[in-house]
Amino acid sequence: MPEATTVRTTSVTGVTDVQLAADYFHGYAVVGLLAAIGVIFVAVAFGAGRLLRPVVPTPEKLLTYECGVDPVGEGWAHTQVRYYVYAFLYVIFAVDSIFLFPWATVFAAPGFGAATLVEMFIFLGFLAVGLLYAWKKGVLEWT
Repeated sequence: MPEATTVRTTSVTGVTDVQLAADYFHGYAVVGLLAAIGVIFVAVAFGAGRLLRPVVPTPEKLLTYECGVDPVGEGWAHTQVRYYVYAFLYVIFAVDSIFLFPWATVFAAPGFGAATLVEMFIFLGFLAVGLLYAWKKGVLEWT
């Protein structure tokens, strides 16, 4: 005697649990299929490049170079710390400018004016203290 399977339905919509699960996992199946196609596409592209490129290793090709200039001396070079400090200061002020745009849109909304203005001045105060510290330390002077 075959076993009977029961399917529950909701009383309001009449949609079965099996249909709900199928609809739910259908979205994930599409994303998974696109991800698999993307991985396969990249693998085929890299494989074709490896099979089709000429491979003739010479000592000149195995040298490390930068911008087509042959290396001279050791591979280690001393870098001034000030370049990193300039980069760090740039990142700080780039983040500041990124936060100013959403602040301007929220500030224009009704009911957010005073609190948003105080928060932004606190934020700008922290940045100003950091800039003042860098200026006092002489970081901003190029020597």
